Amino acid sequence: MDVAPSPALTAGCPDRCVCDDQLVVQCAGQQLSDFPVDLPLATRQLIISNNRIGDLPALQLNYLSDLVYLDCSNNSLTEISESTFGNLRKLAYLDLSFNSLTQIEDRTFGPLASLVMLRMTDNPGLSEIHPDAFAENAALQVLDVSRNNLTALNISSLIALPALRSLGLSGNPWRCDCDTEDLCLWIQIEGFKFQGKMRFLSLTALKTFQVHLTGKKTAAVVATTSAF
Repeated sequence: MDVAPSPALTAGCPDRCVCDDQLVVQCAGQQLSDFPVDLPLATRQLIISNNRIGDLPALQLNYLSDLVYLDCSNNSLTEISESTFGNLRKLAYLDLSFNSLTQIEDRTFGPLASLVMLRMTDNPGLSEIHPDAFAENAALQVLDVSRNNLTALNISSLIALPALRSLGLSGNPWRCDCDTEDLCLWIQIEGFKFQGKMRFLSLTALKTFQVHLTGKKTAAVVATTSAF
């Protein structure tokens, strides 16, 4: 009886990428300026980090309906939207770190019902995350938005994440206002493990406070307000 070859092999492999029979496509560090074409439709892991890719074309990306792992870190991405990930319902890991994103719009990650880990650090121009950006990501466990240019984060962005266990917020120029106080209180109540320091920009004197919680989810919250 004939055995059909792996779809990852029969569909070909993009130029300057390596494809294996485990449905992994490795295109990292190939100086690509465009999203790779001719990707095997059965691809489960796609690694395009350390390139110069400026756009994630929704039409091409959404053909990869079996994708569970997508690493887009260290590229030149400036914009993503809900349509970018419209058909990636199995995606569990997404890394958008070290890009040039400036804002995250309403329900950007809405289609990603299986998303467990989202890394979105080190986007120097990222100053806004819509309150409903993660409204449909109930499975999300790890969210890291460290070292961006965020001054505020509406807690409604986080309340809809019942599975969240790790939250990275350090290295942002947090504004010292009621929204930030609500965020700190929410972290305290929920008992998240919060590592690092939050830097708040205000005209008040330097102030540091720590919250230590005990229980199933222990937390150590360190927030710093600094004058400027």
